[in-house]
Amino acid sequence: MGRLTTHVLDTALGVPAKGLKIELWSVIDAPELISKHETNDDGRIDTPILEGSAFKVGTYELRFHAGDYLKATDKDLPSPLFLDVIPIRFGISEADSHYHVPLLLSPFSYSTYRGS
Repeated sequence: MGRLTTHVLDTALGVPAKGLKIELWSVIDAPELISKHETNDDGRIDTPILEGSAFKVGTYELRFHAGDYLKATDKDLPSPLFLDVIPIRFGISEADSHYHVPLLLSPFSYSTYRGS
């Protein structure tokens, strides 16, 4: 049974990104908001973001609301922020696989990959 998970790490502070808001959008046809989440103390979502019968082959987008998180953790950032909402668009091609889309975040850069 397939599932989608994420994990956000603040590489500038060397800690999990607690309290970061994340949205999952389907972009299979027209963009459609599927769900909203917030990371826990470990920078993770407590349950899979997408699983079961809702987990389908297609194109999706995770929108990480990094700006709000960064403003809450660093008061000396420039305005406007260099990074605000970070969209990561990805495809699910196997309905029975685990897709893990982590985000490594700092105020001026980010990185992602397909994790395990």
